[in-house]
Formats: sequence, C-alpha cells, structure tokens
Amino acid sequence: MSGKYQAPTVKKAFQIVKLIADSDRGLRLSDLSKDLKISKSTVHGITSALEEMGVIRRDPLTKRYALGFTLFELGRAAYSRIDLKDTARPIMEDLMERSQESVFLGVKNGDHLTILDIVESRHDLKITASIGMRIPLFAGAAGKVFLASMPEKQATELIRAKGIFRYTENTITDPERYLQEIRTVRQNGYATDDEEYISGVRAVASPVRGVAQPLAAIWVVGFKPSMGDDKMEALIKDTKKAAERISRRIINQNGSIRGLKT
Repeated sequence: MSGKYQAPTVKKAFQIVKLIADSDRGLRLSDLSKDLKISKSTVHGITSALEEMGVIRRDPLTKRYALGFTLFELGRAAYSRIDLKDTARPIMEDLMERSQESVFLGVKNGDHLTILDIVESRHDLKITASIGMRIPLFAGAAGKVFLASMPEKQATELIRAKGIFRYTENTITDPERYLQEIRTVRQNGYATDDEEYISGVRAVASPVRGVAQPLAAIWVVGFKPSMGDDKMEALIKDTKKAAERISRRIINQNGSIRGLKT
C-alpha cells in the first residue's frame, strides 16, 4: 500500500477544472460526467463547491461551465511573486554589498512568512535559509512589519489570540509591550530585531508596498558582533531606501495595480 495520502475528491476537482480550462466553449455537467466517467451527482457536488468559490462559473442560458475569476486572481498573484523577485533582486544585491550581511525578501502567508529570495552575505559565517522556508509571523523584524500594516484592532486581536512564543531571553512576549512595538514600527516605517528570534542575531526590516498594504518585506540579518549600534543606524536608512526603491519600481511597472501585476 502506498504511503502517500490519497485525496480523490481533490483530484477530481482538479480534473474538472482542467477539462473546463481546455474547452473553448465550456462544458455541461453531462460532458464532465462522461469525460471523467464519474456520476452526475458527484460532478454536481464538486462543481457546486467550485462555483461557490468562484473557481468556475456556469452560464445560466447554455448551462456550460467556464473558468471563474478566482483562478485569474490566484494566477495573477502567483505571477506577481515572480515579478517581485525579479524587480527586487538587483536592489537586494546592492543592499547586501552595502551591508555585507544577508538580505531576505518575503511575503505574509497566513500566520507565517514565506521567504521568496535571499542574497547571502559573502562572509564565511553568515545567516541563511532556504527559499520557500516559512517563518512564524511573530518571529523577528519582518513579522512586525506586516503586523504594523494591519488595523490596530486586527493586530491586537491576532496577538492576543495567538500569543507570542518565547524564542530567546529577548523575545517580547507581553502583548501590551509587543503592541507598543508594533505602533512604533507603524510610525517609523521599519522594524528591528535585537536577538528576539535567534540569540546573537540582529535584523532590520522594512515594508515593500504595492499601493497601500505591504506586498512584501525586505530585511537584513547578521550576527550581533558585526551589527553594532552604529551599523544598525546605517542599516535602518539603507533598508528603508531599498524597500522604497523596490516599491517605486513595482508601482511604476504595474500602473494602477493594487499590489499585484495586471
């Protein structure tokens, strides 16, 4: 027996979407049932769920199914992530050269951050991670940037509901103190991490914006001995400038987007 988890309904749903996508005229329920060799009742259940989510839409006159706008939005969002990486990469490389520390680019993904790209420091001993790696939202400087972008009430409810795990002795776990930190980030346009996520490591993060809400965050991470107070002050300025440069490029490239490429 295979150790892989089987999800037949999910597979059928994707098969239905694929058939509809490949059809120029759209497909009726009977067409889908015939092509997939599954009962009309099963097809109806799956198509109803897909239609409710906007993945497919049914023409009330012809009764044919076509692709819905949800897939367009998801595809556009996925493409924008690729576009974002290409846009940010040269600026990240420049920031790495200026700081001589590792530079990260990431996006909020639910209650985590997902790393999209990394420009590693040239030092033999450096901070690094895998592209695609997930980081808890309440860990480090980048998470503060995204929390600061939320309305005060939403951030407060999230912080109190989730609680803050103590990663190091420096982790801010008191909700009120953490909220004050978020307010400061919101006001200043950047966040710092002084050994709050990993002992001996400091970071500076700033938001990359589409039109309003952060599309992503860029952050610089290094070991504390190489990131003294004077360097942190310089990094704050350089990281904010880098984030602003990326933001301007994205907005200029995409015109009237709302954080996504059209």
